[in-house]
Amino acid sequence: MLILGLDPSLSCTGWGVIRFEGSRISHIANGQIATQAKMPMPQRLAMLQSGIAEVIAVHRPDRAAAEEVFANKNAQSTIKLAQARGAVLAACGGAGLEVREHAARLVKKAVVGTGGAEKTQVQAMLKVLLPGAGLAGADAADALAVAIADANLG
Repeated sequence: MLILGLDPSLSCTGWGVIRFEGSRISHIANGQIATQAKMPMPQRLAMLQSGIAEVIAVHRPDRAAAEEVFANKNAQSTIKLAQARGAVLAACGGAGLEVREHAARLVKKAVVGTGGAEKTQVQAMLKVLLPGAGLAGADAADALAVAIADANLG
């Protein structure tokens, strides 16, 4: 089974694809889709949607997984995250993919063993779980963690 993990963000959306067979997890691909702050919002959202649609077309995952929405202290940031998330989920919906959602604490617990893990701990554990996988960046690492958590959480 191929799982597409997603870490939606307006500035840089991370994605990662893993293969999950029995208890074995292997890295397929990962990347990031960055948008420019000076671009108009509709173009940024279209860029995210088409970028994820392309990832889905190339890798043909069986399902997708994303972190649940969390509220920032800054309402404007929460709105932008929700818009980016909508564009990414629309790409999944357009491809007929089931999208499972997981709380950030559960993702960290599934990958590191504790829900309070730092990003550096998650990235270090990814190197153990996916040896030889070159990470495209922090957002791609987070997306891979979401995919691994989804595989572990069933």
